[in-house]
Amino acid sequence: MKTNTAPPHYVLTGGPCAGKTTTIFEFEKRGYTVAPEPARLVIDERLVAGESIEQIKRDPSFLGSVVRKGVAIAQSVPAEEVCFFDRSVPDSLAYYKAFNVPLDSVINEALAAVQYRKIFLLDLVDFQNDEARDETPQQAMILHGLIREAYVEQGYKVVEVPVMPVSDRADFILANL
Repeated sequence: MKTNTAPPHYVLTGGPCAGKTTTIFEFEKRGYTVAPEPARLVIDERLVAGESIEQIKRDPSFLGSVVRKGVAIAQSVPAEEVCFFDRSVPDSLAYYKAFNVPLDSVINEALAAVQYRKIFLLDLVDFQNDEARDETPQQAMILHGLIREAYVEQGYKVVEVPVMPVSDRADFILANL
């Protein structure tokens, strides 16, 4: 099991529609340092460049781009700074598995390069698609399970965060740091 020697970097994760970003915004509103979701940044950049979500997700370089973005984000946060991450590098491990992509040096080196203090897995809320989210509710559930497995495989203890109002979720997470 990973220890508390990791920097005070906390990950909010879960399948699509778990309320991660909404909860991240709550922490930001409370004055905490937060880090954006790497995949969303990559997708948004490419959507602006004129690609469709289907083109982006079919691109074999997409997962590697997300992993590299995740490492860059993690390494940009000072080691002593409390930070809440909207997903992190081990999330990509779940997506590699979901899409039957063989593990490569990009993901393996990234997993070795980052460390987080604690992982909070947010239970799924009501499912909604948007321009960057094209999964079905069933796929979201499968991804949710794969994400849990990815963190456990990496030696992290996962704290389950039930569905509740956003401010209560933030309070729950803070009480469990």
